Amino acid sequence: MPEVVQHFEPVHFINRELSWLEFNQRVLNEARDDANPLLERLKFLCITASNLDEFFEVRVAGIKQQIESGAAGRGRDGLTPAETLRAVQQRIRLMVRDQSACWREELAPALACSGIRFLEPPELAPADFQWLEHFFQSQVLPVLTPLAIDPKHSFPQLLNKSLNIIAQVEMKTGGESLRHLAVVQAPRLLPPVVRLAREGRDYVFLGRIIGHFLRELFPGTKILGHWHFRVTRNSELYLDEQDAGNLLKAVENELHNRRKGDAVRLEIDPDCPAEIRRALLGTLRLTEDDAYPNDGPLYSARLMAIYEGDHSPELRDKPFAAPTAAAARHQTLLFPAIRRRDILLHHPYESFGTVVDFLEQSANDPRVLAIKLTLYRTGGDTRIIGALMQAATNGKQVTAVVELRARFDEANNIQWSRQLEEAGVHVVYGLVGYKIHCKMCLVVRKDDDAIRRYVHLSTGNYNPTTARLYTDLGLLTCQPDFGEDATNLFNFLTGIGRFQAMRKLLVAPFQLHERILHFIRRESANAQAGRPARIIAKMNALLDGDIVQELYRASQAGVKIDLLVRGICCLRPQMPGISENITVRSVVDRFLEHSRIYYFENAGQPLVFLGSPDWMPRNFFRRIEAVFPVEDASLRDRIKNEVLETCLGDNVKAWHLRADGSYLRRNRPSAPARRSQAQFIALAAASQ
Repeated sequence: MPEVVQHFEPVHFINRELSWLEFNQRVLNEARDDANPLLERLKFLCITASNLDEFFEVRVAGIKQQIESGAAGRGRDGLTPAETLRAVQQRIRLMVRDQSACWREELAPALACSGIRFLEPPELAPADFQWLEHFFQSQVLPVLTPLAIDPKHSFPQLLNKSLNIIAQVEMKTGGESLRHLAVVQAPRLLPPVVRLAREGRDYVFLGRIIGHFLRELFPGTKILGHWHFRVTRNSELYLDEQDAGNLLKAVENELHNRRKGDAVRLEIDPDCPAEIRRALLGTLRLTEDDAYPNDGPLYSARLMAIYEGDHSPELRDKPFAAPTAAAARHQTLLFPAIRRRDILLHHPYESFGTVVDFLEQSANDPRVLAIKLTLYRTGGDTRIIGALMQAATNGKQVTAVVELRARFDEANNIQWSRQLEEAGVHVVYGLVGYKIHCKMCLVVRKDDDAIRRYVHLSTGNYNPTTARLYTDLGLLTCQPDFGEDATNLFNFLTGIGRFQAMRKLLVAPFQLHERILHFIRRESANAQAGRPARIIAKMNALLDGDIVQELYRASQAGVKIDLLVRGICCLRPQMPGISENITVRSVVDRFLEHSRIYYFENAGQPLVFLGSPDWMPRNFFRRIEAVFPVEDASLRDRIKNEVLETCLGDNVKAWHLRADGSYLRRNRPSAPARRSQAQFIALAAASQ
């Protein structure tokens, strides 16, 4: 029998930042996959760029702060912050190269062949050029401001992620020719790409337009050259919650500061002269390591406007209209259906409209007495917020627990909070020190036989827009234990008192981490005793070191472990003697894999849990999370056999993590193609 490894070394862990970059590479690979429709490939390129922006704004900014503070400790992977930064910068340069090549060599030519062209101003026909010149004179020039850079003018405060042009101009003064630098910022309110005003789908990048007519901004000078650049800034919010008497106001103030955070990245045209690049870096207090020359669009994330505005069906995925879940169909009211049995919802393959209907029916049902809801990412859809406001108007007790610190959704949540309060909803902004990330709705209704509590629990947000794009699972139930747990948890979030033990829910930061460890250890004990033992876990990220080590021990005990981890995974599978029984797959496809599912074989009496948290320290210890069991045997079987096994069987869009940290697609040409998301769509269509 092989020796059991008890102590795990840094070599057994993958660096979290490098693992995330490998995930973003998988997204980029979807943009490079010509099996995907062309506009969908463009969408993936935009997502890759947007993801990388956020990575710099938060993760790279955080690493830099650790270095500046003198932190030199090593993570579980053995790297110091400085070593991590060097490795990250090296990996990102390869990714930027791939992004640029994807645009220049693949997407732009393919789009041109499909009639979507991106032209340079000199390439335009005379009539088009005349229109473009008028567009510049009437709509662009009036809002541009040239900003000189010299001893008399301080360097301008450039907005985070804005597109800028640095120009070198020559002007004669007193018979002497002097060179000057100036910056022009492209207005964010103007479209990043401008469509020519005629038949066809020809576009010109806004930056190219400004660059071509730059002489209009510097009369009497000679333009020696101009180059595009973009600055990315630290965008983390820094709140002293203990001193923040008004959390809403504190978040608002920090949002204003976000635009002016320390610079962490300079993207710039590759042909910019070295002395000008160095001048920019020096002014921004960056080094050459922070400069990323890029010969693709510097703001490719904003090419999403092309994806959203061009509706060529032949260049897109086939439209899919999610049906209503069978258990909720033809129901005038959902409450009787929920009383009959728990209802499982699988989004986006089953319509999120059922959740919206549940809230709207609750808002207008005279038997409903109270509604309580957590809001993390609300989005721009008004139906959820509208239902809560309507319920308050109808005289019901309505409470919304709004997380103001949902990263990059803060402004949205502040706006909705104010509207809810004006409508009479009691708005609570959460707990000091913890983000409220659980997804939970409680409806109290006076039924014929008793006052009953109806509960909706979910792995995803109350956001109808993202519910069409993210895969999530939700449960509607009126089981008394779930109702009591939801009541107690809401009371804890809104009132004063100690956390009470739950009957069904596993709640972080109070018990979840230890319970997950307990379930893993029990599978190890079952395997060693010859009882059925297996773990299947689906999540966005796996980082927690204690969990990783316990999974290694379970693997050594003989537990078969299948992990579906979309993004970061710090666990190394398939290491001889340590993780041979562990597989890790990542599915990247049309919809964003977002559901969290935990399956434990439990000696033939399976346990299935759903919830909001990933297996990360922040979810276990710095957030309020709720994990809930699925107790209906038929629903447990559906999750195991239909959802999990279908994902595990994907041989088209699944990537397999190898022990060295790289990912590989194992598509076997001889095997029938099994694309999990396509199978779910087919199942949904067949159910109608």
